[in-house]
Amino acid sequence: MTGCDHLCTYCIVRLRRGRQRSKRPAEIVDKVQCLVKRGGREVVLLGQNVDAYGRDLPDQPTLASLLEAVHEIDGLWRIRFLTSHPADMADALIETVANLQKVCEHIEIPVQSGDDQILKRMLRRYTIAQYRELVAKIRERIPNVALVTDVIVGFPGETEKQFMNTYDLLREIRFDVVHVAAYSPRPGTAANSLLDNVPPQEKERRRKAVEELQEQIAGEINALLLDQTVEVLVEERHKGKWRGRTRTSKLVFFEDEGNWRGKLAKVRIIWTGPWSMQGSPVRASSLPMEMNELRSEAVVVTVT
Repeated sequence: MTGCDHLCTYCIVRLRRGRQRSKRPAEIVDKVQCLVKRGGREVVLLGQNVDAYGRDLPDQPTLASLLEAVHEIDGLWRIRFLTSHPADMADALIETVANLQKVCEHIEIPVQSGDDQILKRMLRRYTIAQYRELVAKIRERIPNVALVTDVIVGFPGETEKQFMNTYDLLREIRFDVVHVAAYSPRPGTAANSLLDNVPPQEKERRRKAVEELQEQIAGEINALLLDQTVEVLVEERHKGKWRGRTRTSKLVFFEDEGNWRGKLAKVRIIWTGPWSMQGSPVRASSLPMEMNELRSEAVVVTVT
């Protein structure tokens, strides 16, 4: 799907891409089947607001029903989707992710700010209380889920107290990944008419504070995987090591003389850091050998 029906005041997507337009489920399933035949093993279903998928189609399919359809494709090992909007993530979608084995325990739900007044100024259409409730639902139904979020600091009028509300929320929820950006005006957006009164150096200080906090949190989360065995879908060889990702999208490197490209590997983690981990292969996946020996033209592919 492309475009978006939301009117977030800082975002230029609707101005550039227009309103939401979803591809029909059959078209997506056909495309994924073709990609799998070419060696694709993981697909990412991509939309600016993917949780709203299908609302613009006559029969109004949902993202949950699309996941179920794609899940049936033989030879596909993993499914991801992004990016979600907190106001649109339905309980049925959370339940579907919890029940479908191929759908990875990895969800991106941008919060953008931890302050209700700033969220209202952004036209995000949810409160922090509602966001906390959503996170609690996800974690209750999907154990060991990795949560990713986006944050904008220095939005017009953001006070130090409002920034600290964001900082404290990030410290409380403990996301696996936080994408943080300092606000910059976009011509044509509603926020462009607001007084951009947070000085650039203050925006940068707030951005760095969030990055430093997240580095600490991510390091602590990843350290819990030390000496654990994880499943890695190997994508490529990088600087003499194999590189791939876990189901929770954590980057893992390991050394081995075999050809692991396009295969699932069981890897014991021997070192962890905030951004990646190092491991040692334990054994090939229990998947049928003929599947695990296929060479992938594209291990991970994106379907928009």
